[in-house]
Amino acid sequence: MTQTCKKITAVDKLGWQQALQTAINDPAELLTYLQIEPSLIPQLLKQAHLASREFALRVPHSFAQRMQKGDLHDPLLRQVLPISAELECQAGYSYDPLGEQAVNPQAGVLHKYHGRVLLTIASSCAVNCRYCFRRHFPYQENNPGRKGWQAALDYIAGDTSIQEVILSGGDPLLNSDKWLAQLASQLAAIKHVKTLRIHTRLPIVIPQRITAEFIAWFNGSRLKPVLVIHCNHAREIDAEVAEAMQRLHTAGITLLNQSVLLKGVNDCVDVLCELSERLFFINVLPYYLHMLDAVQGAAHFAVDKEKARRIHEKVSQQLPGYLVPKLVMEQAGAKAKLTVKD
Repeated sequence: MTQTCKKITAVDKLGWQQALQTAINDPAELLTYLQIEPSLIPQLLKQAHLASREFALRVPHSFAQRMQKGDLHDPLLRQVLPISAELECQAGYSYDPLGEQAVNPQAGVLHKYHGRVLLTIASSCAVNCRYCFRRHFPYQENNPGRKGWQAALDYIAGDTSIQEVILSGGDPLLNSDKWLAQLASQLAAIKHVKTLRIHTRLPIVIPQRITAEFIAWFNGSRLKPVLVIHCNHAREIDAEVAEAMQRLHTAGITLLNQSVLLKGVNDCVDVLCELSERLFFINVLPYYLHMLDAVQGAAHFAVDKEKARRIHEKVSQQLPGYLVPKLVMEQAGAKAKLTVKD
């Protein structure tokens, strides 16, 4: 017990807020740090600066450290580096690919599926993934402010079919533990709510965010805690991520992962198998493998359905069933996620 407490204190003192504040926002800094071939940098910077006007670059140092130096095709770098392809308007792609504005009954509330509701309690993330389906989401219109969430709570309290509340954003863990604990307490006071789920990428890109205080409030109410992380490649998982997941697992928190199938990142059987095995080793179960949502600016990441089916079938043949994430896609207006069947 004493050793565990000491380890938690040491991790907490690293300061996730400081890691967030010092994230890389300048493409030149990122490319120089990664020792990219100097002759390539001028053209890459031109592309990055243009694409960043639409959607800024943001990469925590702890995530950049896991990238392969000198490799422009590194799968982690590819997820975050702005390129000119983002500026090409593609037919079939939209600014609201999941039709979320139609299921946005009031500020901060998305109610797409029966039995659960999603709260967008943050308008930004610790890392800006270039394929983000909410990269054009109208966060300003959906921000009630810290004191304006009572209307959302009243909405949940007024619908007894809602058994699960999902905290999302942006990344919900950009909020302070104090405020999140207050929100969780208010949700726990609604009798028909049974589960509190958090969707977050922060434990991957800044694992210091999993503090003792976070674990205490998340696991401290009557609500069943579920944490869904977002990891696309096994190389995103380092020793600090593994330690953070171990602490959550020890506390009895259900840990799941959802990935996005991305061209040039993880559209490979061996890569996906390695990811599932690595996740299981750190006590996280693979949950979903999403087809890319058709958001403008991300078409260059798309993998066609037939290739996705072939990849998923081969993954299913190589791994036990509990390590095979469900291959799914979302469709605006659908009552649930759609399985992309073999």
